[in-house]
Amino acid sequence: MSTDNSSQPNSLAGVAAARHREPGSAPLGSGLEARGVHAWFGSHHALEGVSLDFAAGTVTALIGPSGCGKSTFIRTLNRMHEFIPSAAMAGEVLLDGKDIYAPGTDVTKIRLQIGMVFQKPNPFPSMTIGENVLAGLKLAQIKSDRNKDELLEECLTRAGLWQEVKDRLGAHAGGLSGGQQQRLCIARSLAVNPKVLLMDEPCSALDPGSTLRIEDTISQLSKTMTIVIVTHNMQQAARVSDYTAFFLADGGPGQMVEVGPTNEMFSRPKDERTENYVSGRFG
Repeated sequence: MSTDNSSQPNSLAGVAAARHREPGSAPLGSGLEARGVHAWFGSHHALEGVSLDFAAGTVTALIGPSGCGKSTFIRTLNRMHEFIPSAAMAGEVLLDGKDIYAPGTDVTKIRLQIGMVFQKPNPFPSMTIGENVLAGLKLAQIKSDRNKDELLEECLTRAGLWQEVKDRLGAHAGGLSGGQQQRLCIARSLAVNPKVLLMDEPCSALDPGSTLRIEDTISQLSKTMTIVIVTHNMQQAARVSDYTAFFLADGGPGQMVEVGPTNEMFSRPKDERTENYVSGRFG
């Protein structure tokens, strides 16, 4: 677990309590909801009965030890779980009240509305920086009414990268640093105008400076969209999230132990197992 001696509940609660921001501007009643989600890999029951709401305009951090189902759960939220051979799920995932697993649902459209940023940056190496940002539109065959130059600048600005790359949009993306590549992947996700952005440990391979820039980007984006982030970094969860959910696999399938406002989860969690984890006594 990525904590140190300073990452005790009281200090984490202080970080979380200091996180002042304006409420999200997304309309009330929109958002993402998981209802009784189970996941399997073959006969292995990886996740059991997770129900969790992600309100529009909020950031929710998923924390817990490795192997407790956090990444599996986040992949069920945009149907990426089904890419894995032998994978199966049960339950419902609702986007604005509609089940994304309902028969006849266009999976491509779902993944455009619920974007994902992975642990390892994955820009297209043969494409330029500019081409990378607009790649989602091309792959999804979306015809945007927007001027491409304006859209490019807007997405890179929202991802906190414009000032660093505006003079080299024609350069290949492989020449960017790891942190810049991750922000480029965020910009690429934004180009298709998603309602939700899922982030699976997006900073685990980055240096502290790059991590803080990604966190700034998350805070800005959360004003207009729903964000779910998997993280092993307790300080990061305290800095960026409005809500925190603690997952644990206690000798069986991964389950959600509890969820609540982040400052409460780090100052007065209801479950002793949560307190033990955030205080660094296990994990």
